[in-house]
Amino acid sequence: MNFVFRGTRQAYHVAGRGPVMVAHSGGPGVEYSYLRSERLEEHFTMVYLEPIGTGDSGPLPPDATYVDTYVDFLHATVEQLGVPRVHVLGHSHGGFVAQRFAIRYPDRTAGLALYSTSPTTDATFWAAEQAAAEAYGQRHAGLPEVAGVVAALSGFEAVRTAEEKSAVLRAALPIYFADFWGRRAEFEPLRRDIRSWVTDFGSTTIDYRPDLPRIAAPTVVVTGRHDFICGPVWAGMLHEGIAGAQLAILENSGHFAQIEEPDAFVEAVTRLL
Repeated sequence: MNFVFRGTRQAYHVAGRGPVMVAHSGGPGVEYSYLRSERLEEHFTMVYLEPIGTGDSGPLPPDATYVDTYVDFLHATVEQLGVPRVHVLGHSHGGFVAQRFAIRYPDRTAGLALYSTSPTTDATFWAAEQAAAEAYGQRHAGLPEVAGVVAALSGFEAVRTAEEKSAVLRAALPIYFADFWGRRAEFEPLRRDIRSWVTDFGSTTIDYRPDLPRIAAPTVVVTGRHDFICGPVWAGMLHEGIAGAQLAILENSGHFAQIEEPDAFVEAVTRLL
């Protein structure tokens, strides 16, 4: 399905039954399909956005911003669906979008699933990512592929095409799992098929911590114990900042808990019901 908003095509897919939940993938610029959950479709009518700038959606507008442009298209999708309120599942960068949507449109937000995300991307956040990457390299120093994984993380700045960005993401992807090397056969299909498009913004810094108390919708915060970029520290900030939020830290997951621990992930998200 698709519609046009501000001259740009917004594509989305609908599956399942139950209350409407709109799912927003991460990146920014990562294709939506990795986030699909047939298990969640047993509980929610899942609406999977293809974020603008990816897949069958139109390109990012020239004046696009890191979060609010995506929020505009998310809100336009809710309007298109014709439902008064929706749950929003936001993964990683999609979690930034979900937070901002709930802040801007509290009357349209039935619930939030903030999945492996953070309320801030300040200098401390990026420094922690770098430190975690270095620690990962040291822990797995005996594996010949690991040096390339860590090096790939610094390759995103130089990409110029979707093909280049997708290749860099595939190279870096093992660090996003709790145990990629022990469960490689399970996770290689995602690594092989994942796609990403180039995004370019004047600023990628956000800090929604002062605004979190304004979020009144029921909220679950989900992350993996071993998520190197949006792990328990950042989940804890969300949990503490949003009144009544529930926190689920999945002990055997990294950044892709719906693949690493699907049962625990579905149990956590369906707490919204």
